Amino acid sequence: MTPPHLRVKDLGILVGLTLGAFFLDGYHPGVEDAEIYLPGILKRLNPALFPYNSEFFQSHAHMTLFPELIAGSIRVLHLPVGIGMLGWQLLCIFLLLFGCWRIARLCFREEYAIWCAVAFVGALLRLSAAGTGLYIMDEYLTPRSLSTPAALFAISEAIEGNYVRAGIWTVGICVVHPLMSVFAATFVVLLFLFQRRVRLSVPAFAAIALPLFPKVTPAYREVLQTRPYFFLTNWAWYEWLGLLAPFALLAWMGWLGKRNNLGATHLICRTLIVFEAIFFVVALVVSLPGRFENLAELQPMRCLHLLYVLMFLLGGGLLGKFILQDRAWRWALLFLPLCAGMVLAQRATFPNSPYIEWPGSAARNPWVQAFEWIRTNTPENAFFAMDPITMQLPDEDQHGFRAIAQRSLLADNVKDSGAVSMFPALAEKWQEQVNAQRGWKKFRVSDFQKLKTQYSVDWVVLEQPGVDGLTCPYENSRVRVCTLDSKPH
Repeated sequence: MTPPHLRVKDLGILVGLTLGAFFLDGYHPGVEDAEIYLPGILKRLNPALFPYNSEFFQSHAHMTLFPELIAGSIRVLHLPVGIGMLGWQLLCIFLLLFGCWRIARLCFREEYAIWCAVAFVGALLRLSAAGTGLYIMDEYLTPRSLSTPAALFAISEAIEGNYVRAGIWTVGICVVHPLMSVFAATFVVLLFLFQRRVRLSVPAFAAIALPLFPKVTPAYREVLQTRPYFFLTNWAWYEWLGLLAPFALLAWMGWLGKRNNLGATHLICRTLIVFEAIFFVVALVVSLPGRFENLAELQPMRCLHLLYVLMFLLGGGLLGKFILQDRAWRWALLFLPLCAGMVLAQRATFPNSPYIEWPGSAARNPWVQAFEWIRTNTPENAFFAMDPITMQLPDEDQHGFRAIAQRSLLADNVKDSGAVSMFPALAEKWQEQVNAQRGWKKFRVSDFQKLKTQYSVDWVVLEQPGVDGLTCPYENSRVRVCTLDSKPH
């Protein structure tokens, strides 16, 4: 196959699609899993931050070069953190679409089919991969923002037969996101085997993929209860549909690709079917009740993230080739409702926040306002506690305290439990701290003083109307920030 070459015209279209995808997807740099990844970057820029409980995000950070890469670029370019993160977000969207373009060029000859494939993925960045909770591209920067484009580059190199370069890209994924590199490497290996017509045994391959993990402790089992989606037995019917439907769709698209001689389309679809089958078998084994809970951290159905990217890439290309073609009105009929749906989904997820949270702009969300006040008005070594389920409050919009306030926090029951699900050694510490905060909404001054005595917590974040007897130097319509160092009054 002839390698695709990027022309100036192509670059211009990719830049335009990148900006369009960014404004469609929205931007929220401190939400959801940013609570795990952004503090790791901040800690490298300022080691004095997070003197307490940093292991709840450092466990991830120590497994990857992602925080060093982002922090290093910010430091070298002398950028404000917010501007640096925004720049990386735009770059990652561009690289994702560039990777899609490279693969589309290996499957389709018509320009409209190629660009429909790329645009289709760009319009679906907010799409979740079945029951995994993974979006095609998050509206904030994570290691997956880099690992996904790198996986596409590795796959395009493998399709072209450049397995050394594919291996280099896979190693690059490993140093950024070790878990996602497992899926990319598996797909590349399957491509290699199919191109050389090697027969496969899915059960045997899946058995090889089952590593040994530590024994499940009661504390870790409690953590797993906060992540029911780890087990297929907990998936809803529509999530099962998102798991099983790709087998039929890929078989059909592969047939179309073979019948119409559409480059690598048939190869990719055939590989994706076996790829999903392998990890589906592993996921079924992990889901056996009481038998293999210790394998849950493998999260085998994360394979659907890469599968969805490639499936919608090929699906978009087929739509462009056979239906949309070069008719502008047909493109409008597809993309206008599709983009409107993505906008509605974004607003439903973050209803109390701006669509794009620009760096340096005034916060409108009262929780973010409180977190920003904390960042500029409390000592760097301050240790906070707040309701462990704060991120799940309807008007909080899943904003992370550590990511925005840049202060230490007693373990929570939302994102810290996610970190513990990947690093079981933290389970006992997490369980102890979460248990110490049970009944938070009924806490009085004496309960907060117990937290101070036990963990050296010296600040608390409370919902209005707060608790009588505390000194609260900041408050707004929803939040009070109170110190435990002053004497109760």
